[in-house]
Amino acid sequence: MKHIFYNAIILLCLFGCKDEAKPEVSVEYDSQLFYNGDIITMESDQPEYEEALVEQKGKIVFVGSKAEAELLFKNSELIDLKGKTLLPGFIDPHSHFGMVSNTMGQVNLNPEPVGDVSNIDDMLNRLKAYKEDNKIADGEWIFGWGYDDGQLDEKRHPTKRDIDKVLPDNPVYLQHTSGHMGVANTLALERLDVTAESKNPEGGSIERFPNSKEPTGLVQETAMYPFVGNMFQLLEPKQAEFFDSTQSYYASNGFTTAHDGMTDRNTIAFFQAQADAGKLDIDLIALAGYTELESNLADSTLHFKTYKNGFKVQGTKIVADGSPQGKTAFFTKPFLTEVPGCESDCKGLPSLTQDYLNNLFEMAYKKDNQLFIHCNGDATIDMVIEAHEKACETLNQPLDKNRRTIIIHSQFVRPDQLDTFVMYNLEPSFFTNHAYFWGDEHVKNLGEGRANFLSPMVSADHLGLKPTNHSDATVTPIDPLFTIWTAVNRVSRSGAVIGEAERATPYLAVKAITCNAAYEFFEQDIKGTLTKGKLADLVILDKNPLKVEPMEIKNIQVLETLKEGVVIYQKQK
Repeated sequence: MKHIFYNAIILLCLFGCKDEAKPEVSVEYDSQLFYNGDIITMESDQPEYEEALVEQKGKIVFVGSKAEAELLFKNSELIDLKGKTLLPGFIDPHSHFGMVSNTMGQVNLNPEPVGDVSNIDDMLNRLKAYKEDNKIADGEWIFGWGYDDGQLDEKRHPTKRDIDKVLPDNPVYLQHTSGHMGVANTLALERLDVTAESKNPEGGSIERFPNSKEPTGLVQETAMYPFVGNMFQLLEPKQAEFFDSTQSYYASNGFTTAHDGMTDRNTIAFFQAQADAGKLDIDLIALAGYTELESNLADSTLHFKTYKNGFKVQGTKIVADGSPQGKTAFFTKPFLTEVPGCESDCKGLPSLTQDYLNNLFEMAYKKDNQLFIHCNGDATIDMVIEAHEKACETLNQPLDKNRRTIIIHSQFVRPDQLDTFVMYNLEPSFFTNHAYFWGDEHVKNLGEGRANFLSPMVSADHLGLKPTNHSDATVTPIDPLFTIWTAVNRVSRSGAVIGEAERATPYLAVKAITCNAAYEFFEQDIKGTLTKGKLADLVILDKNPLKVEPMEIKNIQVLETLKEGVVIYQKQK
């Protein structure tokens, strides 16, 4: 009877249900197997390719032949790359995540290719339209970002009088593209108590009209700090609103680890709160500000170098000089062109004294706190080397201890200073985007010799250093393929080559934002290469930057970004 009953059930299923759709079978895979593309491991000094990579539970568990991968991981979802390129997720060596977020509440005043501002009238029209379009009341602050005096038709900074013509009833502060200066209008100067009687602060400058004490509105270096601090404070309530958009922007460019290059305590707390609430899709690394170094080191709740829910404070950022295009970087030899506010022997200026810098190094080295020092000019790098030497001597520490002190930008480092980097175990994080954006200006301002040795990645690599390369966003755009392009081609806006001998290979340029960047943050054991046991932080590109024509690299598209095996960005088809 049981046999007949079962046969009846089978017949009912075969004939009674024949017109019904078959239910979809849901297959649960326990891993992903990537194949049929250029899988570049980034593990060695020369490019190495593998047939397949397997991700499981957020980790890379296999890299090798496809046949072996299929044999070992039979329950894998097969991901056909269809000839595309798979690389480790990009690691951002230096940008300003918070500032990128803040620009979403400001007026875009950038020239091409970031914006379309050509002259001061364009700027004024943008500001006026912004007030009207956003119904901003009189008395409320208005901020703009990205203007570049060197790219304006007038070849000068706007003044407070220019801005007053269109916005006399709003305090206005416009941040220069370098991030090292800005222009305030009359009402903004009054709000922050900058008058004809104000003295230049240590490491800063308040520009005056000719033959007058009256401020023009241009504030440089430490003189701009009150204006930037005020801007951050006023935009702080919008941080949460822009946070998701900002990390999505980084992910869309292939970054699985983002960076905030100088972060105050309030913003550190905000980032940690976002991370603890599960809102981080990517890893975020912050650097605490040097003005809070002593209190930070004494704070037992601030655990440097340790991730908590995808966020960590890696070390401390020191700003030691200004910008070369803004002529506030500190050099041993003078600029060759006129410098605003300086009459002779104009070499720029350091942002702090040697004694202060020495003290910062000693405090940090005593507590094994990693330092990241903004240095553009060679005179500033000399100051850093001296501070390093003095701290090591005072603390009786080896000069070449593996601290990974990072010299951010190192734009105009001298060859002898690179040799010292090797001896002292210091590492440079370069900024080759300058070759495109301001290479022509550097040739005029500094001469071909200095300009052509800008961000010397090839020389650094030949010496055995592990150079990284960054965007410094918002100074230049978050676009790693463009950064690779500038490292490889070093072509300026005019088409001139800025330092033929320092043109990097595409492979070295990719190393600078993968394995070398992981090393910079002491993360070489978990990120930066496609190696078994590391995080499955991955990026898929439509073309291979090692195989296309060098001038085409900037046109390569990010198709997909995966954080620990999970897709966090996919380009719309």
